[in-house]
Amino acid sequence: MNATGTSPRHTYSANAAHRQLPFTVRLEWGLEGARSVASGADIAVVVDVLSFSTCVSVALDRGAEVFPYRWRDTTAEDFAARHHAQLAGPRNGGGLSLSPASLRGAGSLERVVLPSPNGSELCLALAKEMPLVAAVCLRNAAATAEWVAANLPAEAVVAVVAAGERWPDGTLRPAVEDQIGAGAFIAGLAAAGKGGYEAGDGRHGYAPEAAAAMAVFESAEPRLREMLLHCSSGRELSGAGYAEDVDIAAELDDSDSAAILRDGAFRPL
Repeated sequence: MNATGTSPRHTYSANAAHRQLPFTVRLEWGLEGARSVASGADIAVVVDVLSFSTCVSVALDRGAEVFPYRWRDTTAEDFAARHHAQLAGPRNGGGLSLSPASLRGAGSLERVVLPSPNGSELCLALAKEMPLVAAVCLRNAAATAEWVAANLPAEAVVAVVAAGERWPDGTLRPAVEDQIGAGAFIAGLAAAGKGGYEAGDGRHGYAPEAAAAMAVFESAEPRLREMLLHCSSGRELSGAGYAEDVDIAAELDDSDSAAILRDGAFRPL
């Protein structure tokens, strides 16, 4: 953080440092963090494990298309009608919602408009600035990493964005489930050879923020479901009767489908 009275030159240098420019695999939190590390990036990877990204993954596995949309926007119903899509509502409203279990259990699912205050908003904002945007959760972390390694140049810059949650005053609450999910994806990149490895230097293309997330995932993996159930977000969902959503979110690498945003929608590849 810049101290009071620092020179404009120092302020600029500090802000530049936050962009993680020396690294090809970067990580930050929320929209402001995303804009910081997305400079020159080839793809932004949005991680919102509980529950936007997991909802997208479940829907794609059913062959459906998912349209992210602004949260609590009064035009959502008209947008869904124009796209011949079902509109996901609040969890307590019945029917389709921002609940992976509701999407998995729906009788039919072809097109769904999915508003969310974190993952969806991030995807929409970044799509205006980035050539590619992906939605990643634990279910599709490895599949998305493999897609990136297979479809983008070796030198491609990957900006990983942990969505986090919100405190009651609207400020960002870092959420451990998103750090774990981001780490799972980053570990998948390392396994696929992205960034390379040099003795004595380690994964030289990975920002320390990205490497730290990978370490968190590797620590959490042996008890992944327990970690998700007992973290703040998991306890909140379980306490409200949505423990099944947490169980679905913990289905590590159960999906072979990467979720890539194209022309305003995530579609099965």
